[in-house]
Amino acid sequence: MPTAANQISPPASSAPEDIERHWFEHVYQGDKLPQLTRRAVVMGMLLGMIMACSNVYVGLKVGWSMGVSITACILAYTIFATLHRLFPKRFGPFSILENNAMQSCASAAGMMAVGGMCNSIPALMMLNPGVLPSDFAHRLLWLIPWMIVISGLGVFLAVPAKRQMINIEQLPFPSGIAAAETMRSLHGGSSEAAGQARSLGWSAIVGAVITWFRDADAKWLDWYPKIPSTWGTSWIMIGKYSLSSLTMSLEGSLLLMAGGAIMGFRQAWSMLLGAVINYVVLAPMMLDAGVIAAPSFRKISAWSLWIGVPMMVTSGLLLFFMNWKTVVRAFSTITAFLRRAPKGDDPMERIEVPGSWFLVGFLVFGLGAVALGNVLFHVAPLMGIIAVLATFFLVIVAARATGETDITPVGPLSKITQLTFGALNPGNITTNLMTANISAGATGHAGDLLVDLKSGYLLGANPRQQFLAQFFGVIAGAFVVVPVYFILVPDAALLGTEKWPAPAALVWKGVAELLAHGPGALHPTARWGLVIGGTIGIILPLLELALPRYKKFIPSATGVGIAFTLNGFNCISFFIGALVALIFSKKRPALAEKYVVPVSSGIIAGESLMGVAIAFLTVAGILR
Repeated sequence: MPTAANQISPPASSAPEDIERHWFEHVYQGDKLPQLTRRAVVMGMLLGMIMACSNVYVGLKVGWSMGVSITACILAYTIFATLHRLFPKRFGPFSILENNAMQSCASAAGMMAVGGMCNSIPALMMLNPGVLPSDFAHRLLWLIPWMIVISGLGVFLAVPAKRQMINIEQLPFPSGIAAAETMRSLHGGSSEAAGQARSLGWSAIVGAVITWFRDADAKWLDWYPKIPSTWGTSWIMIGKYSLSSLTMSLEGSLLLMAGGAIMGFRQAWSMLLGAVINYVVLAPMMLDAGVIAAPSFRKISAWSLWIGVPMMVTSGLLLFFMNWKTVVRAFSTITAFLRRAPKGDDPMERIEVPGSWFLVGFLVFGLGAVALGNVLFHVAPLMGIIAVLATFFLVIVAARATGETDITPVGPLSKITQLTFGALNPGNITTNLMTANISAGATGHAGDLLVDLKSGYLLGANPRQQFLAQFFGVIAGAFVVVPVYFILVPDAALLGTEKWPAPAALVWKGVAELLAHGPGALHPTARWGLVIGGTIGIILPLLELALPRYKKFIPSATGVGIAFTLNGFNCISFFIGALVALIFSKKRPALAEKYVVPVSSGIIAGESLMGVAIAFLTVAGILR
């Protein structure tokens, strides 16, 4: 929770105009320091595009994305500090507000990966591949505008929430506070921040080198040692099946271990528990019964996702609706925005995003989403209009949840949209997926912008300039995530395999299939899986609420559920990384607090970016 050191002290009066004027007079420095400069925007776009490539790779591997803001702040500060030392006349000091604008731009670009390229688009490719053009150029022409429109819609929809949630209520937005504190530390000349930057850089190099020796297959260099993708456990048998064939082996990768270190021990051991139940207990039983055709990830996950998906969906929706007070408070935000009348002496009117921008942006980008949805995906205009209007309310709810909990509930809200359109337009898989894509892309970007605006509020930045920086990032990210995705996944047959498990897409695919065909189309054991998984998804969160003291001993429904859509060796790697981080935090807590996140982030960035580079080199014919 925020402390007095990282929140703005309110004035004696609690009137909204007095609170805002107090901030403007005592904190605001947007007219004193450079902010939206050319170098800040260019650096933000470049770093954001790099991190977007990383997030496409990670998202297809494990279904989540890496935070961009703090990593980008550290890298940008390090780069400009070095340039300033080497060329002091050419490169002046990089101001803290420039860094803040840069991180808004970079964060928006990095977020583009989760706006559809790791969930709805791969799900659409698996279910209805004929909807997308077959050639690379036409895919870019289709999807780049789509990504810009739905993400830009989210940026505009964040406007009604900003002044109420950040200025007046001062909701925590903890990630925004963390980014602001990181920038203060960096620009204050902290040696700790410099050490974190070095550790991030060196760990990125380690991750990249390991990935090269594991995945690169050069025509011109055959002598170097190869690191195996997995270390087999073929000598351990479960009935007639080796653990290796059931995907329960060790992976030659540090990326997932680093991910486990960041995610925490409870989620990691929950994932390992789910993997053991799925691959060691249930899969051999279903193989012997002939329900699963062969011991491979694709065959097993095609059956097991009907346990994991309902578990994640019911737990996410339950926790979301149990926080119904957050939903109610969200609608008061809309009322406060509509009641707000501009005052002639209000200094905030000059620096806040005007309400007219919101109205024009909502109309232009909303109509753009409806039109593109119809032209590209044959979504009926009425369905598109309903999706855009629903997204307006879902974004406000998501913004409130992000401010109060630091979690933007993109998953539960997208499932609400899928369930809604499953009822409004039953059987239409494409409409189901792409209307939910509108909601998911918009809510994700709205939450991201508000987190960045929280950092700016604490640092005294100009919010209007930050808003513009976000748009530069959206455009840059869209132009990189779409081509990178199709270079990594040129064919839908690669999705749902050991190479690209795409667990988030499997969840979207499972919900769309279920709503389109009904449970009667499933094998009887899968129907039982739906019931059991959905029930466990309700029981585990209720146990957490009933027994808060024992929460760390109760499996996470999300962790257990996602294990049914991932390789077993992924779950093992997550657990190893989380265990190492836990032991380190117990033995050396101060060092762990400083270095676990930057070292892990560096490994993830290094390995994922090298993976993308190898894919590019393979397409170019340089590698096999």
